[in-house]
Amino acid sequence: MTGATGNIGRHLVSLLAEAGVAVRALTRDPGRAGLPGGVEVVRGDLTEPETLEAALEGVDAVFLLWPFFSAAGAEPVVEAIARHAHRVVYVSAFSVQDGRDTAQNGVWGEIEELVRRSGVEWTFLRAGGFATNTLGWADDIRTGGVVRAPYAGAARSLIHEADIAAVAFRALTEDGHSGRSHVLTGPEVITQADQVRIIGEVIGRPLRFEEQPREEAREQMIASWGDPAVVDDALDYWAGIVTEPEPVTTTVEEVTGRPARTFREWAHDHAVGFRPARDVADA
Repeated sequence: MTGATGNIGRHLVSLLAEAGVAVRALTRDPGRAGLPGGVEVVRGDLTEPETLEAALEGVDAVFLLWPFFSAAGAEPVVEAIARHAHRVVYVSAFSVQDGRDTAQNGVWGEIEELVRRSGVEWTFLRAGGFATNTLGWADDIRTGGVVRAPYAGAARSLIHEADIAAVAFRALTEDGHSGRSHVLTGPEVITQADQVRIIGEVIGRPLRFEEQPREEAREQMIASWGDPAVVDDALDYWAGIVTEPEPVTTTVEEVTGRPARTFREWAHDHAVGFRPARDVADA
């Protein structure tokens, strides 16, 4: 498992361990992994493909999460995986479209193509926006109760990371998922302004969304993200979903047998991250 200590990975490791599946978790710092007992934790780094060979020895299936904005360096990683495992479940993005030029599908499409060419059995989890990304507002919510961001009306079908993990669990442990691209979203479309409102209702504090001018947001995002082209693509996308909201799929329920979790459920699960420290101490 790559990304074993991340938002999706921790849920998936727990599901596999509870089901009695032997799990080998890859991490750059095994001493700080904090994973359930019985999980084998090994050191490895996706930016150092030579560290993967020993970790992949005897592995049957791989959960692949590529955490970078570029596919540079991914080819030797996929090649190393293909030398050992016969099945890969890769977390892609629902912006990827079949039949479109690989370059148009961004880094996720490039990784998909590498996995296809490697010869392994594959399943792609084309996930929509992660609800966990709204934790980027946590400091503003804790300190002032006002979220400043562009495009208040951007309408998203954000998905709970636990639902991605639940689908990944099925794809890793069941037959019938090979060669399939599962498009995963939450069960509803909610604007960014309403996401802030719901978080406020969950934590019991009035919150406000203040729309930020695009150019101001762009400057801040470039300082944080680094690549102006990636920032512009993100801003253009958010502008587009103000008038054409993201789609909603029922794939989570079809694969797992339970409906996808709502954004309000996600907010309840992560409420402590939005509460001021004094409120958490008093709870």
